Amino acid sequence: MSFSLRRGLIATLTATLVATGTVPAAGAASAAADPNSIYTPPSPLPAGQNGDVLKSAPSTYTNAKATRILYLSRDNKDKQVPVSGTVLVPNAPWNGPGERPIVAYAPFTFGMGPQCAPSKTLAGEGGDLISGFQGGFVNALLGAGFAVAQTDYLGPWVEGGGEHPYVMRLAEAHTVLDVVRAAQRLPESGLPKGGPVGIAGYSEGGSAAASAAELAGTYAPELDVKGVYAGAPPADKAALAKSLDGGMYVGFLGYALIGINQAYPEARLMDLANPAGADLFLQARQTCTLDSVFRFMFKQTSTLTKSGQPVASFLNQPPFDKIVAENRIGTSKPPMPVMVEHSPMDDVIPAAIGKQMAKDWCGKGANVQWKDLTSFSPFLSHALGMMTASGDATAWLQGVFKGQAGNGNCGRI
Repeated sequence: MSFSLRRGLIATLTATLVATGTVPAAGAASAAADPNSIYTPPSPLPAGQNGDVLKSAPSTYTNAKATRILYLSRDNKDKQVPVSGTVLVPNAPWNGPGERPIVAYAPFTFGMGPQCAPSKTLAGEGGDLISGFQGGFVNALLGAGFAVAQTDYLGPWVEGGGEHPYVMRLAEAHTVLDVVRAAQRLPESGLPKGGPVGIAGYSEGGSAAASAAELAGTYAPELDVKGVYAGAPPADKAALAKSLDGGMYVGFLGYALIGINQAYPEARLMDLANPAGADLFLQARQTCTLDSVFRFMFKQTSTLTKSGQPVASFLNQPPFDKIVAENRIGTSKPPMPVMVEHSPMDDVIPAAIGKQMAKDWCGKGANVQWKDLTSFSPFLSHALGMMTASGDATAWLQGVFKGQAGNGNCGRI
């Protein structure tokens, strides 16, 4: 990639972030207490229930009481693990009907390095320019009066956490649902123990939110989940392996392979890699989103395997075909209303993937609202779509919490 093109992309993103108010000024200052202690779990890990809070430390965030937390959840193999996140409660009183809702915010792709965790970047630490979009989504939810429970998912930001199981269905669903439990159990939050719950996410977060919608009824049946918003969800990993390969965002495919390797070590994914592929894995593990895009864009995965075959060619073969099937979203009916939104011009995750997930849910009798996400242009449409998605998600959840979810529009998808 030429220096001039890279500089131009950075300038475009910077101008957009500044113009829309999603730069760190919209977010936070440093944590009032030592925040780093949150990321060191007790050893041995104490027995407890999913969602139990292991540690908490106050942080600061504009117009909200912010608390960083370490809580218990489950990984892809159902092993109990510590997960970090943030609970944010607006300073303004709740003026809506009933008790103040808690919305689980599932972050979009933020990277693999310890410095990339959203609980850090929301507090003005680490991250990159893209991190500002996380704050923009959180601000929209807080502005509606919702409390926000944000998960970091599993990853190396927690000591001993291993690699981030990027877009792995079970692990991400568990961490999203358990952060709501943690928010309800956090004494200083003042939040209702059995109040209304929403879930929202875009991109990776859309996948995590959609996965949580499918698992909520069995994994966390006590949560009163009123509605789930899933924006631009990467619901079919096999389709993404083809669409991302050789493109601008091939680094995200690298993240997904790291996620498979973490969640399914028995698959021995690294046995397929040549020295260049192994080196890419080592590099990608240290990157946040923007660095990953610029460092790996336009790389062909056929140059990274011992056989010279692209990664997509392996995903329909054992053991990877089973892994792909286990992580496909759309196979279970969400018991609550769901909104699925995707830009027809999405330049990262083809809109057909999100639409197929919505159709699959409709076929199972779910209450699905589909909407074409408004895009500013085909260029950077996935990233810039986040700005529209945050307002759409917030507005839809406001209606949901008022009992106005509607009956969906399955017949017109």
